[in-house]
Amino acid sequence: MKTNILRFLSAMPHFSFLTKDELDIVVSRAVVVRLSKGQQVAVQGETRIERVLVVMKGQLSLYRDEQGQQKLTGYIKKGEVFGGITVMLNAGISLRTTKADTDVDAISIPDTVIMEACTRNKAFYEYFLDNFSHNIFDKSLESITRAGQSRLFLSGIDPFTFLPEEEIAHAAGSLSRVSYPKGTVLFVQGKTRVGYLYMLQSGAAERYYEENGEKKMRGILSEGDIYGGISMLLNDGLSVRTMEVIEDSTFCVLPSQVFYDICRKHSSFSDFFSDTFGKRMLSRSYAAIIAKTLHPKEDSLQFFNQPLSQIYSRNPVFCDADASIRETAIIMSRQKSSYAFIRSANPAKVGIVTEKDFSRKVIARGYPIDNPVADIMSAPLRSISEKALVFEAMMTMMEEDFQHVGVVDGGDNIIGMLSTKDILAYQGQSPLFLLREIQIASGMDKIIEKHDQLAGLVRSLIHNGATARNVTRFITTVSDSILNKLMSMTLDEMGPPPVPFVFMIMGSEGRQEQTLKTDQDNAIVYRDPEPAVAEAVGRYFRKFGDIACTLLNQAGYDFCTGDVMAKNPHWCQPLSRWKTYFSEWIHAAEAEDLLQASIFFDFRRGFGEGSLIEELRTHLFASLDGWSGFFRHLTENALNFKPPLGFFRNFVVESKGRHRNAFDIKSAMTPIVDFARVFALKNGIEETNTLERLDQLRIRKIISVKEYEEMEKAYSFLMQLRFVRQITAVMDDNSKPDNYINPKKLTHIEQTMLKEIFKRVEKFQAKMNFEFIGIA
Repeated sequence: MKTNILRFLSAMPHFSFLTKDELDIVVSRAVVVRLSKGQQVAVQGETRIERVLVVMKGQLSLYRDEQGQQKLTGYIKKGEVFGGITVMLNAGISLRTTKADTDVDAISIPDTVIMEACTRNKAFYEYFLDNFSHNIFDKSLESITRAGQSRLFLSGIDPFTFLPEEEIAHAAGSLSRVSYPKGTVLFVQGKTRVGYLYMLQSGAAERYYEENGEKKMRGILSEGDIYGGISMLLNDGLSVRTMEVIEDSTFCVLPSQVFYDICRKHSSFSDFFSDTFGKRMLSRSYAAIIAKTLHPKEDSLQFFNQPLSQIYSRNPVFCDADASIRETAIIMSRQKSSYAFIRSANPAKVGIVTEKDFSRKVIARGYPIDNPVADIMSAPLRSISEKALVFEAMMTMMEEDFQHVGVVDGGDNIIGMLSTKDILAYQGQSPLFLLREIQIASGMDKIIEKHDQLAGLVRSLIHNGATARNVTRFITTVSDSILNKLMSMTLDEMGPPPVPFVFMIMGSEGRQEQTLKTDQDNAIVYRDPEPAVAEAVGRYFRKFGDIACTLLNQAGYDFCTGDVMAKNPHWCQPLSRWKTYFSEWIHAAEAEDLLQASIFFDFRRGFGEGSLIEELRTHLFASLDGWSGFFRHLTENALNFKPPLGFFRNFVVESKGRHRNAFDIKSAMTPIVDFARVFALKNGIEETNTLERLDQLRIRKIISVKEYEEMEKAYSFLMQLRFVRQITAVMDDNSKPDNYINPKKLTHIEQTMLKEIFKRVEKFQAKMNFEFIGIA
C-alpha cells in the first residue's frame, strides 16, 4: 500500500517539490481512506481539518455557505488536494463545506505532516499558495467594497498611507477577507509560513513568543493593525511570533506577491517594516527571540555570527566639537553622510550627531544653527571592536536605546560606524534572501542579476568557515531555484504539456556538486504518447527544450560544448527510448562507447514528474545486474584520469598556453568521483552525490572507515581549492571562473597536502583496478 501511495504522490506536481526524504516522511504517515457517496466531509467555519486528502478516485464538491444557503464553488478531482490551504492559511478551520459526489478513494495525510513539509520546503508551500488559494478566500468583500470602502480601509493603515492613490487602488483590488472564531491560533513562531499580509478589520488578536509554556513579548492587535510583513520580508516567510485570535475576528489579507511588488516599487513602504524590526531589535528580550527564530540552517550564511568587518560603514565623517551646527550639516551633506563623529580634546566628550538630531533637536525646537554642534551631539560615543560579531554589536546597541555605534580598531581609533539599518541591509544579502528574490523574480533581468551575486555570496560562505560540501549544496539550491523559475516561464510560453515529463539534469548538477564554472547537462524524458499523437508530442518537447536551454544560457549556465542538452532532439525522447539508451550503454562492447555516456549515470529530477526518474533508475539497476563488462569498461575509462603528480613527486603542469604552470583541479578530482560512481552503481546505491555515495559505501562496509575519511577529506580539500580559484578569477581577476591551479601560488602546507592526496588517489584507483579488472 505504501508503494502505491508513493507512486501516486510522486506523480503529483505539488508533491514533486519535496525532497526524497521529505516525501518519505509524508508517505510513512499517510493512509488510504474511502468516503461514501453523499458523505459530508467538512462544514465551512466549523470543521477542524486534521487530515489533508489527496483524491485518488472520485470527486468532492465545494460549497460556500451564504446566509443559510450553499453555493457550489468548485470540485476536487483525481490528483487534487482537499484541506491543504485550510491547514496552511486558516488554522485548520474548513474554508468550505465539502461533500463526496461519488465514492471517493483518497490518501489521508495528517495536517501536522503537511505543516512540517511547508516549514521545511518553501517551494512546496508556495505551489499550494499559487495554485489553490485563489478559489478559497471570499473575494466579494461586500462589507468593505461599497462606495470605495476598500480603498478607504487601506488609506487609514500605515504604511499604505505612504503610497500614491493609484497604488492603494491596485492593492485594494487584490484584497480578500477571511474570518476566524475566538481561540484560533493562526501562526506558530518558526513553524507556520505567512503567505499574506493580514490586516485586522474587526475583532482582536494577540501575538507573542512562547517559551517553556510561557508567553513573552506579548502584544495586542486591534482594528487596523497588521501582521506578517516582517515575517515575509526578513524571515523567509516563517512567522516570527505566534498569533492567536482572542475575539471573533475578520481580517483583510493581501497576497504575498502583491506585497513584495509594492515593497520593490516603494522604499518608504518596505522601510516601515525594516524600521519596525530595527526598533524592536533594541529590546534585549526581542533580540533573544530573533536569535532563535531567525537562526539559519547550518549550511547557510550564519548571519548573526558574522564578523562585524563585513557590515559596518567605512570612511567615517568627523567634525570638531566647536564647529557650528550649520558647518557640520554642510560637511555631512558634501560627504553624503547621515551622521558625523564629533571630536573633542577630552575623549569622554567624543560623540555623534545624525540627521535625526537635526530634525528633532534643531528644526523642531528652532535651535540656533550657529551654536556649537557639541550642544546637540549624543555622548559619550558607544563603540565596539571591528573584530566583534554582529550579534555582539546588537547586544551592545541594546544596552541603551541608541541605533548607532562607533567601530574601533585595536588602538581604539574610530574606523567606521554601524547602524541598525546596516544590519538589516546586510541581512538582505544573505543566501536565504537571494533564494527568495529568485522565486519572486518578474523577468530574466532580475534572474541574471541574482545569479551574478553568487560569487560574492560563495566568497562570504568560504571566508566564514562553510565547508565545501555545504557551499556546493548552496550553489545547487540556487541553480535549482533558477531552473524551476525558468521552467515555469517556459510553460507559460508553451502551455500545458501534452503528457507528463521531467527535465532531467546530469553531470555535476545531477550530483549536486556545481561550482561557479558549470555548463548545461540536461535532457527531457516524457511519458510515451499514443502513436497517433507521437509526432506532435515530440515537437512540443523539442521546442520546450530549445526555449528552456536558451533561457538557462541567458541566466549564466553556458550551453554544453558537447550538446548534451534538452534542445538536442537526441536527448529529448520518450521514456521507452531512454530505457533503450541505458540498455545499449550497459551492454556496450567497448570502453570507448562509455566515454561520453558516464555523465548520464549521475541523473536526477530537475523539474517535472519525479516518477519518470524513479522508473528510469529502476530500469538502470535492473539492467546492470549480471553485466560485469560494463563495470570493467567504466573502470578502464576512470583509470585514464591520473593525478597530476610526476615520477619524482613533482606536480605535472601545463607547459604552455593560457594555463601555463598550472594543472586542472577538476580533472584531479575526477578519480574520486569515478570511484564513487562505479562502486555505487555496482552496489545498487541510488544517491548521485559523490560524498553521499561514499558514505553509503562506508555504511555497507564496502570501504573501510579509514578509506571513507581519506576520500572525504581529499575531495573536500580539492573542492575548497577549486572554489577559491574560481572566486579569485571572478572577483579579483574580472574573468570567467576556471579550474586551473598554479601550485607555486599555494602555501607549502597546501602543496604538501595536495601531494599526499594524489598519492592516496592512486591507491584508490588501484583498488578499482583490482575489483573490476582483476589487476593488482
